[in-house]
Amino acid sequence: MRLSVRGEYALRALLVLGLNYDLPVVRIQTIAAQQRIPKRFLEQILNDLKAAGIVESRRGSDGGYRLRMPPEQISLARVVRHLEGPLAPVSCVSERFYEPCSCPDESRCGVRSVMKEIRDAIVALLEGYTLATFCERARHLAPGGIASVDYAI
Repeated sequence: MRLSVRGEYALRALLVLGLNYDLPVVRIQTIAAQQRIPKRFLEQILNDLKAAGIVESRRGSDGGYRLRMPPEQISLARVVRHLEGPLAPVSCVSERFYEPCSCPDESRCGVRSVMKEIRDAIVALLEGYTLATFCERARHLAPGGIASVDYAI
């Protein structure tokens, strides 16, 4: 599994929304400036996340984006699957996007066996991490605490 630039930007935008979950909305300009994400690209990403039911928006001069549910309820697996597709390193071990192997006997394929273990580990990790985990990590890593980092709107 490799995260694209689009996937990385989406996670960074979601981090800002998670850190500001107590606010009614966060302006797209704020997210773009704080995370150094091109605004037009961010608009596309946020619209995609909106279609997935992860964020919601409010239009108008006081408009912006917010998480549709608490950060604790948004697993990284859900976000990554939506943005990047299967979590499996090869399609023959994917539970949601399975495609047959080209090997002669799938049940005895050593590559498939190892890749399935790797897939299971990736899925377990990503299901175990939530957006709340990202937020806690950001607060922990911010020098001098989160107050010294410009996350406030």
